[in-house]
Amino acid sequence: MNILVMGAGAIGSFFGGILSKENKVILVGRKKHIDEINKNGLNIKGKTNLKIKVKAVEKIHNLSEIFDLVLITVKAYDTAIAAKEVKKVIFDKTIVLSMQNGLDNIKKITSYIDRKKVIAGITTNGVIFEKPGIIVHTGTGYTTMGGIDSKKDDRIDRIIRTFNESGIKTSLSKDIRKEIWEKAIANSSINTLTTFFKCKNGYLLKNPVLERLVERVCMESTKIARANNIFLDYDEMISKTKSIIKDTKDNYSSMFQSFLNKKPLEIDCINGILIELGKKKNVVTTLNEILIRSIKNMV
Repeated sequence: MNILVMGAGAIGSFFGGILSKENKVILVGRKKHIDEINKNGLNIKGKTNLKIKVKAVEKIHNLSEIFDLVLITVKAYDTAIAAKEVKKVIFDKTIVLSMQNGLDNIKKITSYIDRKKVIAGITTNGVIFEKPGIIVHTGTGYTTMGGIDSKKDDRIDRIIRTFNESGIKTSLSKDIRKEIWEKAIANSSINTLTTFFKCKNGYLLKNPVLERLVERVCMESTKIARANNIFLDYDEMISKTKSIIKDTKDNYSSMFQSFLNKKPLEIDCINGILIELGKKKNVVTTLNEILIRSIKNMV
């Protein structure tokens, strides 16, 4: 497949690098990272060890390739800008896959790109950006994707097959919208609490007070989901969140990484959207509000 990765940060470089073993991939990212990749190749360390030459660019306006897949992995606050840009390289058979955190990415993407061309996915693989040209795969997770309207689509099967053949364990989601909500609920506690307390994910379960906070934030965020017709079980959602924490115990959350690197945070696209949706349904959003205000006071 011809694949464009829009947003070659940690997770985008991870997917792009591995997919480039069996496919033609072009990474789009920031200058220092792109320059290093073009000079010395992309180096993936940790759970995956790979050094590979892959084409990398800062801008897409000079690209003439016809892409089968455009993978959007930018931070949620840059989604609208990215969608507007990639629209220039969307062809009849191009599929756009959002692999991002947050609850409103699909809405932003489909403001520029035909909804029929857009699919969504999530991943629990842990990846950190070490320095330009080098990323570290800190935790092996799962990847799943599906159509945003839950209709059978053979094009998704092809993309899943491509990911698996390249070595990225991927499955078809029966309800990707629900899974996006599940990840957002997990992130609403994991990302914010690790950022506020400046800790690795695993510490949230080592400290009884923080473990209780994880549970309470999950409960509140799940109530918001249920009020918006995403029917999730409270205990199951808490269990899933704790499983993610255990599986990524040695990871720094993406939000905490952004905080450490003095970059913008995705908190408005996770907790902020939860608060907005909760208030519309008269659901109490106190904990999410405390977290978002506390973290914004730290930045």
